[in-house]
Amino acid sequence: MPKVVIDFFPHSARRYGAGWTVVAVDVFRATTTACTAVAMGRRCFPAATAAEARRRAHDMNALLAGELGGASVDGFDLGNSPADLAARHDVERPVVLLSSSGTALIRAASDAGEVYAACLRNTTAQAYRLRRRAAQVALIGAGSRGEVRMEDELACARVAEALIGWGFTPDLETAAAVTRWSRVPADVCASGRSAAYLRTTGQERDIDFVLHRIEDLDRVYVMRSGELVAEES
Repeated sequence: MPKVVIDFFPHSARRYGAGWTVVAVDVFRATTTACTAVAMGRRCFPAATAAEARRRAHDMNALLAGELGGASVDGFDLGNSPADLAARHDVERPVVLLSSSGTALIRAASDAGEVYAACLRNTTAQAYRLRRRAAQVALIGAGSRGEVRMEDELACARVAEALIGWGFTPDLETAAAVTRWSRVPADVCASGRSAAYLRTTGQERDIDFVLHRIEDLDRVYVMRSGELVAEES
């Protein structure tokens, strides 16, 4: 019987080994930024540390994008902003992406059989992909400062609800999360703490970017040899 769980925080990813498929979710903003980069035709390399990000970017003349603790990083070309990245036209340049939670989660899940990055742009596509090929699915929200973020739980619950409808078995916490978020519109995310932080720091354009691109991608994005790539259908 296939099963699905919802979990949170980068350190939790290490619970899920070779028999699991992990889906990393950081709606505001890392996995949205990463999926957007690849959807535009740009290569994307999630990094675990600033030192690794700088080294990778130097080796391939890549853009450095990201944040640490919500703050910009010295020497980076831009922040962890899907809106800013989407506005650039130099898609031939790869991007090395760093974030406090989202890319840390992606990299922490490296022991899993497969690792995907998903966001509110592609929860339906992600669910269909998991239905076809996964037996044990862990949907992991990145969280921030030890707190679960509503937008991540909502996105995870959307994928889990579809899988449960197709016969996947949830644990009690996952079933409760699906019930809590079922039929809740995505624009509720604008009222959360993450959105409030973006407003107070002048980054509200990323709220608009996320909420005006719900389910507009029909691809899924998987880690292969340290790079996030669009998976072939």
